Amino acid sequence: MKYPYPQEYYDFLVAFNEQEFYLCHDLLEEIWLTDRSNTFIKGLLHLSVAHYHYSYGNVKGTKLMMQSALAYLHPYMPVHWEIDVCKIVEHIENCQSIIPYLESLTLHNIGHLPTLPDLIIEPEDEV
Repeated sequence: MKYPYPQEYYDFLVAFNEQEFYLCHDLLEEIWLTDRSNTFIKGLLHLSVAHYHYSYGNVKGTKLMMQSALAYLHPYMPVHWEIDVCKIVEHIENCQSIIPYLESLTLHNIGHLPTLPDLIIEPEDEV
């Protein structure tokens, strides 16, 4: 069976759901490097990078990438490439409301960041 999207996209979905955010970056970058005009993929790439940054305490990078991901993905609502973009946008907005202000962080408490909500991205049955 021939899939309508690059194999790396389907691999990304699996990797994202397993919270392998560095791998997500590599998979999406493969797609984006062949079509730099694909801002949908760029948005997913920035979302993955945001989660990766947060995993090691880079709150500033997380905030920047979340905002960028939101800007890139918002125009693709409600559904694009068989996934619920509204659900992703809602996830980003939820994360943005949880991420603490940079001014309140110190080296002492950076390891105690609040947990971001999980997001499972699955293809929709009907597009």
